[in-house]
Amino acid sequence: MSVNLAHRADALWRALTYLSVAQLHLRSNVLAANCLDVSDVKERPAGHWGTVPGTAWALAHAGLAAGCRIGVQIVPVLGAGHAGVVQRALAWLTGDMAKIDARYGRDAAGLAALAAAFPDGDALGSEVHPELPAGAYMGGWLGGALAFAQGMALDSPNRVVLPIIGDGECETPSTAASWLAHRVLGDTRLLPIVHLNGHRMGGPSLLGAMNDEQVSAYARGLGWEPVVVEVGTGPGLAEHAEFHRALMAGVEASARGAHRVVFLRCVKGWSGPIGAHKTPLTDLAGDPSQLAALRAWLSSYRPSELFDADAQPIGALASALDTIDVGSALPDAPPLPPSVPATGRGFATEVTAVLRAYAATGGIKVFSPDELRSNRLGELQGEAWAHEVLAEEVLLGWVAGWTATGRRGLIISYEAFAPLLLTGLVGQLKQRRLNKDALPSINLLLTSYGWHNVYSHGDPSLITALLGMGDPAVHVFTPADSDRVAVVLNDALRSTGRVNVIVTGKHTTVNYPRETVDEERHRGLAVWHHLSDPGEPDLTLVCAGDLAAAVVTDAATRIRSHSGCRVRVVNVHDLTALTDPDLHHYIGTHAAVLIVTLGHRAAIWGLLGGRLHRDVDVIGWAEPPFPMPQARLAAHAELDVAGVTSAAAALLAKRKR
Repeated sequence: MSVNLAHRADALWRALTYLSVAQLHLRSNVLAANCLDVSDVKERPAGHWGTVPGTAWALAHAGLAAGCRIGVQIVPVLGAGHAGVVQRALAWLTGDMAKIDARYGRDAAGLAALAAAFPDGDALGSEVHPELPAGAYMGGWLGGALAFAQGMALDSPNRVVLPIIGDGECETPSTAASWLAHRVLGDTRLLPIVHLNGHRMGGPSLLGAMNDEQVSAYARGLGWEPVVVEVGTGPGLAEHAEFHRALMAGVEASARGAHRVVFLRCVKGWSGPIGAHKTPLTDLAGDPSQLAALRAWLSSYRPSELFDADAQPIGALASALDTIDVGSALPDAPPLPPSVPATGRGFATEVTAVLRAYAATGGIKVFSPDELRSNRLGELQGEAWAHEVLAEEVLLGWVAGWTATGRRGLIISYEAFAPLLLTGLVGQLKQRRLNKDALPSINLLLTSYGWHNVYSHGDPSLITALLGMGDPAVHVFTPADSDRVAVVLNDALRSTGRVNVIVTGKHTTVNYPRETVDEERHRGLAVWHHLSDPGEPDLTLVCAGDLAAAVVTDAATRIRSHSGCRVRVVNVHDLTALTDPDLHHYIGTHAAVLIVTLGHRAAIWGLLGGRLHRDVDVIGWAEPPFPMPQARLAAHAELDVAGVTSAAAALLAKRKR
C-alpha cells in the first residue's frame, strides 16, 4: 500500500468516525469541534458507539479496495444493524443520502440535517438501510449476514462479497452453522471480515476471549484460512497499510476460490470512550465535563484536515472519495421458462418438472434441510442447483442473498421446522419494504404438516405468525391437489416482492376439476360448482388445503342429505383472500359459514377480522394432549367427516332459532 493510499484510508476512517460521533451527539455546528456549546448538543443522545471505529475501518478499506479495480466487483455487506450510523456517514460522504432525501446534501446544511435527524430520521431510522451503501442485509435478523453474503456470492464469479460481522454475531446459531455449511456450496467468492472488538452488546464475547492462535485454530477447523490484523494500537498509517495488504490478498485469494477470513482485532470503542456499547455521553447539557470530553473527542479526528467551512471534503479525504467504489451487487435477470402444464401425475412429478424448467434457465437454487428424499424429491439430490444442509436459518440466509441479486430461489422443508425461519422472514419483509427494487420473492414449500406427522412434529405456527403481520407481501397458499401445487409453485417463482409460503402434502393423489384454477390463481379462491347447489346457499363450506378439501368433499353430500339445505363449497387457494372485502360474493350474502383449514383456527379468525356478521365457525389444528394416531388426531380437531358434519349441523341449528 502506498503512503498516499494509506493517507486516504486514514482520512476516510477519521471522517466516517467523526461523522458518526457527531450524529450520535450533535444537532448543530457539526464541524466546530473546539467551540461546541450546550445549544449544539442533543438533549437525549441515542445510538450505538462501540461498533463504529472498527466498522468504519472495514468500510473505508472495502471501498478503497473496490476502487483499485482488480477485475472483480467488491461488495461490502454490513451485518450489524447498529452500524447504521456509520453507513449514514458514508452515504452522506458519497452523496447517496441526498439521492434518498435532498435535505441531506453534501454541504454544511446537509451535514447539519444529517446530525440533527439521527436517530429519528423519517423513513431512514437509525439502523442499516437497504438503499444505502453496504446495506443489502439490513441486520434486523441477528446472525444472518454471513449466510446472506454466501447466497449473494453464490455462482457470481466476477463478485467477491465482504460481509462485515461482529464477534457477538459469531455466537448465534445462524453464523456458527454458516461457517461449516459453506462446504456444500459451489462457486462462492466470499471474504468475511470479523470485527473482533471483544464484546457483544452487554459483555465480553466468546470469540473475543480467544487469543490469535485460538481464533486461527477455530477458523481452520471449520475450513477457513485466517488472517488476524490488530488495529488501534500503533501508528495509524502503518496499521492501514497492513490491513490493506491483508484485505487485498484475501480478495485475490477468494477470487481464486479460496476460503479466507480476516479477523479485525480492535478494542471496542477505541479512539473514544473505550468499551461503551451505546452512546457514551448522555448528559452533555447538564455535565460540563462531558461537553469538554466531547470537544476533545471530536477534535482528535482533526476535522479541519477533512472538511472546509462548507463541509466540502478536502485533501486526502477528497482524494479517497474520488477513489472508492461502494456499489451494490446489481440484480441479475435470468430469463423465465415457459409455464409447465400440470399433468395430474402427483406431487413429486409436478414439483420436479417445474423446478427443472427453471433450472434450465440457470437462474434458480433449491435449498432444503436434508429432506429432499423424505419429501419424495430425491431426484433433485446431486443437482448443482440443489443444496441440502440441516440448518433452516442458514438456508433462509442463502435464499435471501441469492434473490437479492435478482435470481429465483426456493426452500423445501417440513412445516414443523419452519417456525425456525420466522425471525429471518420478518427481517426480510422489513428489509424489502424499504427496497425500491422489486426483487424475486422468497418462496417456501412446506410439506409433512402436523396431520401426517407425529406428536413432536405438529406446528403450523409460521403461517399463523406471518398472517398476523397483515403484510400484503405475505401470501400463504393451500393448494388442494398436486396439479394446483404445480400451478402455484410456478406462479410463486415468477413473482416479485413477496414471501410465498406453500403448504401442501406430499401424499396427495386426488385431483379436483380444473375449471376454477385460473380464478383461484387470480382471486385466491373460487366456488367449486361440482360440489355446490345453485342459487343462494344456506351453508357455505370453505376448505383451505388438500386434507380440508378431501374432508369437505366427503362431508358436503352427507350434510345436504341430512339437513336438506342448499350447500356451497368454496376452495381457498391463498389464505390472504379471506381478507377480501368482497368475500360475500363467494360465500353468499346470508349463509352460515364453516371454514376448514390445515392451520390454527386463530389465523383464520384474524384474517376475517370480525367482518362476517353471521354464524361462522372454524375447524383447524388443535394441539393434541399426547401422541395419537392420525385418525384420532383428526377426530380430536374435528377435521374428519363426522366433525365437519357435526359443526355444520350446529351452525344450521343456530339459523333456525
